[in-house]
Amino acid sequence: MKGAGSGAAGWGAGGGGRESGGRGGPLRIVRIANFVTPASGGLRTALRELGAGYLAAGHEPVLVIPGERESDERTEQGRVITLPGPVVPGTGGYRVLTARRRVAALLEDLAPDRLEVSDRTTLRWTGEWARRARVRAAMVSHESVDGVLGTWGMPGQAADRIADLLNRRTARSYARIVCTTEWAEREFLRIGARNVVRAPLGVDLVARHPDRRSAVLRERYAAPGETLLALCSRLSVEKRPGTALDALAELRGRGVPAVLVVAGDGPLRARLAERARAERLPVHFLGHVTDVAQVAALQATADVCLAPGPVETFGLAALEALACGTPVVANAASALPAILGGAGAVAPGEGPAFAHAVQQLLDRPERTRRETARNRAERFGWTAAVEAFLAAHGTGVRTGAAGRAERVGTT
Repeated sequence: MKGAGSGAAGWGAGGGGRESGGRGGPLRIVRIANFVTPASGGLRTALRELGAGYLAAGHEPVLVIPGERESDERTEQGRVITLPGPVVPGTGGYRVLTARRRVAALLEDLAPDRLEVSDRTTLRWTGEWARRARVRAAMVSHESVDGVLGTWGMPGQAADRIADLLNRRTARSYARIVCTTEWAEREFLRIGARNVVRAPLGVDLVARHPDRRSAVLRERYAAPGETLLALCSRLSVEKRPGTALDALAELRGRGVPAVLVVAGDGPLRARLAERARAERLPVHFLGHVTDVAQVAALQATADVCLAPGPVETFGLAALEALACGTPVVANAASALPAILGGAGAVAPGEGPAFAHAVQQLLDRPERTRRETARNRAERFGWTAAVEAFLAAHGTGVRTGAAGRAERVGTT
């Protein structure tokens, strides 16, 4: 499709402020995102790790996000500016930036060299702002539009048509569309977009490690001989958390003594808890867990982690489980099959199929399945992810003779 991928911001011309002005030095990479949960979640994790990586590479990252009140902080991921934003009803706490004039004024004041946007809907106007300001802008695709529309019940052809319309507008608005997997690229390649680049995310291989396994935690939730399943997910419709309960019920119906621990919160939590009580399913709902070490311990202690979401474009929680040495059963419709490789199993998004995949994993020798999971995760460190994202921004880093981090510009 001619024009769909040309990039309105003009990647090869212009460019934001300081680099194009000939002063050199680090790039000020302003990142702006909506739908960031208050304390955790895949997007917040990605923003934090990428920001910390940009900072370590000698650049100047600035993150702009919505919150309950205004703040401006210096953090390990660089400067973080929070602007007041309303809660989106029915999302369990997600907020958005709605004061467009104020956000635009802030962007003018920040004078970015690069703009990185993580919201393809309410923030798409920033692509036009970047074009006028001659700032090189990239949109990071964290979700599949047609996939999300499908999870909300829209028929496939209608979802594809709307997704194609929105994606053409997005591709024309930004110099780069950054996708984390080949799966995420497909909807842009379908419309002929030519400005798509791929940059995978990563996992903290120290914080997520098999050594986090806890006998005390296992004893708390599972009796000897029971299979411990874990679901670390936002409890919202697009994540399909009910499939985990379906799989649990199926396993127990087959005589497998399984229990399920759910770490996460969201609008479906009350409904899921009521179902577990009504069906007498052994499910422990932990709610939102703020302690990263506690989540890592759960992931490392579980026998199998579940990832039932059909529209995951990368699946950080699943990758974290692999890093903890725990195999994952994932929805075959998502991007996760390519992430898991042989370190897990995939299944259609129905309870019986998930239960069968769990049993397949449990049939493997425990040491083999845990080593395979960890080995797979070690291919996805954050260092490589940061380098890929910087390359998407047209820059990079190198270590000079004196050990200094030096910026390397690319065209």
